[in-house]
Amino acid sequence: MIYQNLEECLIDLENNGHLVRIHEEVDPELEMAAIHMKVHAAGGPALLFENVKGSKFRAVSNLFGTVERSKYIFRHTWEGVQQVISLRSDPMKAMKSPLKHFGTGLAAWKALPLQVSGGLPASFEEVSIADLPLIRHWPEDGGAFVTLPQVYSEDPEKPGIMNSNLGMYRIQLSGNEYELNKEIGLHYQIHRGIGVHQDKATKKGLPLKVSIFIGGPPAHTLSAVMPLPEGMSEITFAGLLSGRRFRYSYIDGYCISHDADFVITGEIYPGETKPEGPFGDHLGYYSLTHPFPLMRVHKVYAKKNAVFPFTVVGRPPQEDTAFGALIHELTGDAIKQEIPGVKEVHAVDAAGVHPLLFAIGSERYTPYQQVKQPAELLTIANRILGTGQVSLAKYLFITAEESQPLDSHDVEHFLTYILARMDLHRDLHFHTNTTIDTLDYSGTGLNSGSKVVFAAVGDVKRELCLEVPEVLNDIKGIEHAHLVMPGIVAIQVSEFKSYDETQTEMRELCEAIAAKGPLPTCPLLIVCDDSQFISESIDNFVWGTFTRSNPSHDIHGVNSYYENKHWACDNIVIDARIKPHQAPPLIPDPTVETNIMRFFADGASLSGLHM
Repeated sequence: MIYQNLEECLIDLENNGHLVRIHEEVDPELEMAAIHMKVHAAGGPALLFENVKGSKFRAVSNLFGTVERSKYIFRHTWEGVQQVISLRSDPMKAMKSPLKHFGTGLAAWKALPLQVSGGLPASFEEVSIADLPLIRHWPEDGGAFVTLPQVYSEDPEKPGIMNSNLGMYRIQLSGNEYELNKEIGLHYQIHRGIGVHQDKATKKGLPLKVSIFIGGPPAHTLSAVMPLPEGMSEITFAGLLSGRRFRYSYIDGYCISHDADFVITGEIYPGETKPEGPFGDHLGYYSLTHPFPLMRVHKVYAKKNAVFPFTVVGRPPQEDTAFGALIHELTGDAIKQEIPGVKEVHAVDAAGVHPLLFAIGSERYTPYQQVKQPAELLTIANRILGTGQVSLAKYLFITAEESQPLDSHDVEHFLTYILARMDLHRDLHFHTNTTIDTLDYSGTGLNSGSKVVFAAVGDVKRELCLEVPEVLNDIKGIEHAHLVMPGIVAIQVSEFKSYDETQTEMRELCEAIAAKGPLPTCPLLIVCDDSQFISESIDNFVWGTFTRSNPSHDIHGVNSYYENKHWACDNIVIDARIKPHQAPPLIPDPTVETNIMRFFADGASLSGLHM
């Protein structure tokens, strides 16, 4: 089915059991987000909130909550989009089989945007920011946010829709120092598409005109987060995936999507910023308050009967987890074509995506008769850490397939494979004083931290412990040692105080372990605040360990030493305790959690769901 608007999609989902309506009044202050998270966690349907307190507009969430539902939405265009993307990566396919790929040409024609004359569509009305559902997601959020926006800007040097950028950058609508209805905040980095446009406008001394589209066919929302092949714009992809040309016009110099449910227009002036945040983010912590570009609101438009789509971001898995899986399936593993020798790269969702990468590459540099060691893998690792969004990673575990197939999505097997083969005197490689994710507060400052590569190849070097080594229970200061997985043990010590004290504390801990003799079966020790929590599940382990540590500052070693500036050890010790400078974790409001149960009671809108 080709959806002309969001309403058609919602009706189709409801008719086929994928959507539930909530008739009761719901408070956008924490309640809507709490309901969404409860239903999403249970694998439940999309939710249409028909009575949003303080707004005449409806809202929908969990639209992309499962890959299966997303593929259902795009079922009539999915295959054609995959073929077009494939041809962009390998155009010779079409040359070799022109008749076979005739249909992709027809699909590509639908990707061309269509400018419509006549100005503002009759179905639109002018409204204000205050009229929108002002949804606040987490207790410490700085205000209400748009979490599924399509932020549109054009290249000031080459204006026009074919040189535009459509990105998904969160929008703060209220709170902090923003003057309601007149100012909003945009959270993005200067290297992103809109940031490039802003930089060009600033150099010309001009404000950048921006349009924010909300809603419309679901394909438009997905297009704003797609990593597309070079030369394919988000607007053309939106037409391709929706099976219908993107319709637009210009009003007051601003691009207006005729398919969107809401459009916010405004200008970003050179050098103008205001504090944005805090905001509960995808690492499972708050991103804190920082200055980000201020947008002066020009006009706000809404379709009559418009629906406001939103999602909730928090500790994975959340709806954006399904987004990532959908994108990967749709585009294939594009990084394999970008980096020779790469077979697989997996950004581990449970660790917040950017902190932890697993990769499988090739290892052809070391001749067979020599001792096998990572060589080509290190070249590939450097390429990975310099490529696009994966360059934000802090921890990269990389190996090569040899005598057995490997699956980087099997976290326990992948890590134990590497730990059994790593030479801890040779195979750890640090990158210090570099960039990390803006949302990651484990580093030394905003965007500032370090990276480490754990590489392994060749024969098994050690057997991994299957229970906590007895010697760890006899060391003063260690409490509640728990096995996480083979070769990895979580140990609980006193809470973190300062890095000055930690250097002494960790040195004494490593010396105490060394004094007990070699511990070859346990190559990785996790120092934490709650070893029971870290060991309860693989998800807890990767989230608690890799979001709370900065490799250069928080990796220590038993019998560690430097040789020709290369750091080595006998056992790796990662300090994954919560540090005072780190952002607080996301904790739901218990009162709100209790109050929303009325929607699941007998006779209520959500009573039929099995939570």
